Amino acid sequence: MYKPIIHYGIHFILPLAVALFFYKRSWKKAYLIMICGMLIDLDHLLATPIFAPNRCSINFHPLHSYYAIAIYILLLIPKKTRLIGLGLVIHILADSVDCLL
Repeated sequence: MYKPIIHYGIHFILPLAVALFFYKRSWKKAYLIMICGMLIDLDHLLATPIFAPNRCSINFHPLHSYYAIAIYILLLIPKKTRLIGLGLVIHILADSVDCLL
């Protein structure tokens, strides 16, 4: 019951909190960039079934693989890609909730 609340809370509330706290002047832009990290869920279209509520996405879908996660973490280093990296890492964090709960 609480798993979807935690999952989607991390997807939407955590990027908002990061944007409001660290990017006060341009929080809307920062939030939008981080929310674009949701686009990696397009790789779910490659799975059968497309949606499985109890499936752990981590290392199941190509854009949720350990190799992809390593790239997302590397995106945190340069300032120019930091917001994209944050959005992607937060997305992976949210999806990892499905693997733990």
